Amino acid sequence: MTATSDRPTSSTSQTAAPAAAAGSEQLTADPTGPIPVLPDDAARLDVEAVSTALKGKWADVRDTARERAARPEMARPENMSVAEHRDRVLGQTRKLAEENVSWPMLPEHLGGPNDNGANVAAFQELVVADPSLQIKAGVQWGLFTAAIVQLGDQEQQARWVPDAMSLEVPGAFAMTEIGHGSDVQALATTATYDPQTEEWVIHTPFRAAWKEFLGNAALHAKAATVFARLITRGVDHGVHCFYVPVRDAEGELLPGVSSEDDGPKGGLNGIDNGRLAFDQVRIPRTNLLNRYGDVSPDGTYTSPIESPGRRFFTMLGTLVQGRVSLDGSANRASQLALHIAITYASQRRQFSAADPTQEVVLLDYQSHLHRLLPKLAATYAGAFAHEQLLQAFDDVFSGRGDDPEAREDLETLAAALKPVSTWLALDTVQECREACGGAGFIAENQLTGLHQDLDVYATFEGDNTVLLQLVAKRLLSDYTSELKNVDRAGIGRFIAQRAGTLAKRHTPWTRLAQDLSDRGNPRRAFDSMRQSDFQEEMLASRARIKVEEVALSMRPAAKMDPADAAAHVNKHQVEMLEAARAHADLVRWRAFTAALEDFEDEATIAVLTDVRDLFGLSVIEDDLAWFLLNGQISTQRGRQIASDQRRLLWRLRPHALDLVAAFDIRPGHVRAPIALGGEQERQDEAAAYFRAQRASTDAPVSEKLLRDREKRARRETRTS
Repeated sequence: MTATSDRPTSSTSQTAAPAAAAGSEQLTADPTGPIPVLPDDAARLDVEAVSTALKGKWADVRDTARERAARPEMARPENMSVAEHRDRVLGQTRKLAEENVSWPMLPEHLGGPNDNGANVAAFQELVVADPSLQIKAGVQWGLFTAAIVQLGDQEQQARWVPDAMSLEVPGAFAMTEIGHGSDVQALATTATYDPQTEEWVIHTPFRAAWKEFLGNAALHAKAATVFARLITRGVDHGVHCFYVPVRDAEGELLPGVSSEDDGPKGGLNGIDNGRLAFDQVRIPRTNLLNRYGDVSPDGTYTSPIESPGRRFFTMLGTLVQGRVSLDGSANRASQLALHIAITYASQRRQFSAADPTQEVVLLDYQSHLHRLLPKLAATYAGAFAHEQLLQAFDDVFSGRGDDPEAREDLETLAAALKPVSTWLALDTVQECREACGGAGFIAENQLTGLHQDLDVYATFEGDNTVLLQLVAKRLLSDYTSELKNVDRAGIGRFIAQRAGTLAKRHTPWTRLAQDLSDRGNPRRAFDSMRQSDFQEEMLASRARIKVEEVALSMRPAAKMDPADAAAHVNKHQVEMLEAARAHADLVRWRAFTAALEDFEDEATIAVLTDVRDLFGLSVIEDDLAWFLLNGQISTQRGRQIASDQRRLLWRLRPHALDLVAAFDIRPGHVRAPIALGGEQERQDEAAAYFRAQRASTDAPVSEKLLRDREKRARRETRTS
């Protein structure tokens, strides 16, 4: 194959390109042919329009936050000790406090604009500066301060929020216990009310009840929002949140408070994570954050929510901000990694092909496209899905759309997207690291450190597997409610539909029809599988059928005793997780498809449609065995998917740099020499050297070339 990488492959300009025609239509789709190259006058992706769309509703806020994240004093350090990194991040966080970066989160009565979406949008951008700084800020304002704002009354907010916002009182968010992790409802720390002194007695009854993994706990926190079991008049009213001072003004632990340092970690070493325990620590009655539960001086408990279970989940629902934030942050980290790897791959040359004087850039190799572009497509899907999540979050937390159903929908969406985005980020960063070879393993090129820092994103603010279980339970609940709300005739229709679905899945007729329509015409199969209706049907059917199958499998549990029912549910846990992931895939695909409708430029629509199709086909291929075994896709189309993906990779190759340019990753975010011109300088220097050598009359002659000349000379002698 002829090396074509020295020809223009993509524009990195941030200005809009002319939209004369769809760029992809000017390219060969033959994956066995040469790398496609756009003509000089071809229409390209409108990078500026795509970048604006990716920034979403709070584009101006993101621009300001990106400028802040690009400042050198905010960058993640290299070769710093844990203690030095912690000091640096504390100083950076104080700088953020001086600049009032979290002011948008405050409600109007505290002097803020109640713009929660803007607050989270700005917070997410810090991940490209230093993930430790982002999480330190998240602990202080997204958890500690937010708990006061969301769970306390206005008097409590006025008392504690100003010092929390200014960082006069650094805080910890003391929920997780080492012995229970994500099982918050089973926490063992107690808060027992003493009516004689009108105080709460906070106590850690055993070692497994120590609060663990708490940011700020090891060194900096002066107070903590502590989740404990509220006990008054001998009644346990479940987990509530309390404001508990833990250190004095000089930073010394208060009586009864114990702390231990978690020490060096696998990442995020700029944060002083640690443990807290309490030995009969007394706090005033009014330190109970009392929005959803309160105790009078005589110990009488009252709550606006009668059901203990609903009260608990309502309190936890107010803290969904962390999951929303991590979803967007993980997506932004994926964008950074892809920017580094694809930029490097468009400059780094390796091995020669038909051209004896020019090696091939990595991005011209099909295998390189195959490892990076599907993750690029998934990152685009995740970005558009996150914008929907962020707007839903802002609607609920601003109060404009706050009702029980909206909150439940928000919690389910956050629980679905946070796992897939954080797992995608880890996979993407690792793939980008490997795609950059040894250069990717050098710390200064960011990728190894980024992977270390993102590792814990998969397990904090809700372990990913546990969150997907929550999604599955919601899907099953909705499915069960759907059946309960239909009459006898509706049940009959459902049974008939179910029979039709089974027939479709377990008989060959549908698959045969697909085979006959596609046979001998790969182009027809390619076109049909790229149709949005086809992808929608495949992904929606998979999500629906997986939930349906789990629901039907769970039906016997309704008649079992609790122990047997729990065991029965446990036997189907893997299927529940698969159903939840199928739902998350559908959510991302639909978000991407909806986003396409907002563009007007034909070339941009064509390129982004190819990206969407690459995402959709990649999702189908990942679960291809299920689609084939369940009769959703014919064998012919199943075979076709891999070649269809290769066609899309070839079509997207000339647009790769434009697609990463739309991420708006700035030099101050990159900080990786291999993606800041260093590699291009090396390649230019090498090319100049070899050009000069070829032009020289005294350059060494290749032994192979010399032998070839001698062979030709001998042949010419014999023929003459």
